[in-house]
Amino acid sequence: MPDQSYQEFPVPTWHFIFEVDGTEIGTFQECSGLSVDVEIEEVQEGGENGFVHKLPGRMTWPNIVMKRGVVKADNLFAWLAESSGTGFAGKGNKLTRRTASVSLLTPQAARFRQWDFVEAFAVKWTGPSLDATSEDYATEELEIAHHGFTATSPG
Repeated sequence: MPDQSYQEFPVPTWHFIFEVDGTEIGTFQECSGLSVDVEIEEVQEGGENGFVHKLPGRMTWPNIVMKRGVVKADNLFAWLAESSGTGFAGKGNKLTRRTASVSLLTPQAARFRQWDFVEAFAVKWTGPSLDATSEDYATEELEIAHHGFTATSPG
């Protein structure tokens, strides 16, 4: 059951998980790219000088970028291998697109809002910069291409 205290008020953004086809890949520090743009076509009508008609056009979605500290689990790399490298080549160069999801959680770990990315696949992974003189945490970044998303409120 969803946490009723968050039905009318926003939840913090610091608690979310990333999944692919229902399999949890993990938690991340940052997620960016949750946006959609609608191109506008302007049509000038003869005799109408007060305005230009604006019609909705094609929708575009940027890639999703996920950042986190490096973890020991290999499920991110298993998914990455399906859409590149030996996993991709082993399937006759046929890309396996998946449904990827980011779920925003309440502080009590209940799912509050979920974004499902249609036909998602990994396009870039960047590993940590290794520097013996640094005290920074080792981080990794994952970039995901997709064909749009839907947003739902689970529960």
